[in-house]
Amino acid sequence: MKAEKTLRVCEKGHNYYKSTDCPSCPTCDKEKKPESGFLSKLSSPARNALVHEGIDTLPKLSKYTEKEILKIHGIGPASLPTLRTSLEEADLSFKEKSYVSCQL
Repeated sequence: MKAEKTLRVCEKGHNYYKSTDCPSCPTCDKEKKPESGFLSKLSSPARNALVHEGIDTLPKLSKYTEKEILKIHGIGPASLPTLRTSLEEADLSFKEKSYVSCQL
């Protein structure tokens, strides 16, 4: 069963319909979309999720593992190839998993 879409109005007065509790306004998202850089290559939910977490540069992104990034609400597996490519173009990569060794 499809969720019912409800009419909403953002703080800037834009009208839009949403079927989820996500508060992002599509019109505001388009206005905020950067024209260049890795964030410009992502969907609005993924971009908003990273910015909300304070991840707005590639060096900051490189401090996280792929698994940590995927745990952020709004980031899905489809974003990873774009993020990987952007990191590689800047000679960076996702942080490797850290293994904890146990000394007996």
